[in-house]
Amino acid sequence: MSGKNTIKKHINIWIWLQENKLVKAITCAEDGTIRIYDELDNLILKRTGLTIRQVKIVEKHILRYGAKKLDTHAEPFKFL
Repeated sequence: MSGKNTIKKHINIWIWLQENKLVKAITCAEDGTIRIYDELDNLILKRTGLTIRQVKIVEKHILRYGAKKLDTHAEPFKFL
């Protein structure tokens, strides 16, 4: 055994169209992080140090854009 303890974090992946462009967000309430990427996977926004409540509020706003939550094991563009 390697002796390493790995903790699996609960990460949410969201995708939606905004101004005819694909946008992806990765949120982790446990870490208090939100990362938003453009359609070329360029990081356009990163927030750290958020509370669980703040991350959940941002996720609700993302849903207002019509975002779809992806299964972390799903094909990235299966919903399109």
